[in-house]
Amino acid sequence: MLAWWDVHGRRDLPWQRQRTPYRVWVAEVMLQQTRAGTVAPYFERFVARFPTLADLAEAPVDEVLHLWSGLGYYARARNLHRAARIVRCRHRGIFPSTLAEIMALPGIGRSTAGAIVAQAYGRPAAILDGNVKRVLARHFRIHGAASPSAVAQALWALAERCTPAERADDYAQGMMDLGAAICIRRRPRCASCPLGDTCLARRHGDAERLPPPTARRPRRLEQRRFFVMSTTAGACFVERRPAPGVWGGLWSPPERGIDTTPSAFLDDAGIAAGRVARIEAAAPFRHAFTHYDLDVAPVIVQLNLRRPPHVDLPGVWIRPGAHRLGLSAVAARLIAAASQPEAHRGP
Repeated sequence: MLAWWDVHGRRDLPWQRQRTPYRVWVAEVMLQQTRAGTVAPYFERFVARFPTLADLAEAPVDEVLHLWSGLGYYARARNLHRAARIVRCRHRGIFPSTLAEIMALPGIGRSTAGAIVAQAYGRPAAILDGNVKRVLARHFRIHGAASPSAVAQALWALAERCTPAERADDYAQGMMDLGAAICIRRRPRCASCPLGDTCLARRHGDAERLPPPTARRPRRLEQRRFFVMSTTAGACFVERRPAPGVWGGLWSPPERGIDTTPSAFLDDAGIAAGRVARIEAAAPFRHAFTHYDLDVAPVIVQLNLRRPPHVDLPGVWIRPGAHRLGLSAVAARLIAAASQPEAHRGP
């Protein structure tokens, strides 16, 4: 596998340049459940703004979430910020080097900690992300989904056994590259695999059936109404989302129940009817999360005021492109709908 990686492995990823424990840590957190191609531009912007752990620890969380906007799984950003402050206080600003110390930080599990130890410090440490699970499950023909404890323990034992004492950093990256490029989920490229001669799944002809898919829970559907209130000068009103949840800590146009009427929202906001130039429903759309779908019903509330008025709701007025707050992809789309209502008008 290492010989294959020497020829075919990825070496141009931004976190592979100027490799430091801080940069490796940021990259590995971003890479949780996200492809490297998607992560690369976010990583470069993030470390340009926060080049050191101290810079990240001193930054307001809103700015951290702002640079994370669009990458998803925002708990990662909040945990990264918390961990930076913990390292500053408990480790005198020096990122820890042992598996146990790294796993004690928020947002870091065993596999992420192993990847950091291997790639930042060059010491042997096993990793078991989704790509590596697939490679090991096929090569050793491990049946059963990876989530049950017995199967997970078997895969971890194999991961530990296969990790070499030397070149642990190259091995970790090589295993991830192999799973991403060759041992892919559907139609694995077994003819190009450097482990093909010893792969038990290939020998038995069931590589594509391993590992079996994890049983999916039925997806639920939620419906919510978002009130996108703006001034004639383009300022939009946003509220901070509560900390728990997929958008925790981010900012968004006010979200209400699907039955909330525009008049009820304006009453709650303390906005007199005479200040409203136009109210209309924009085209609804569906946003998919990991375990459920959200039907978004936007309501555009255009005020006839240039200056933002006082609002009887906790929140702030922002101008698109001129703020440092974290917005989800849905919030950014809603604010764009307010600035171009004709293009988003519903039936």
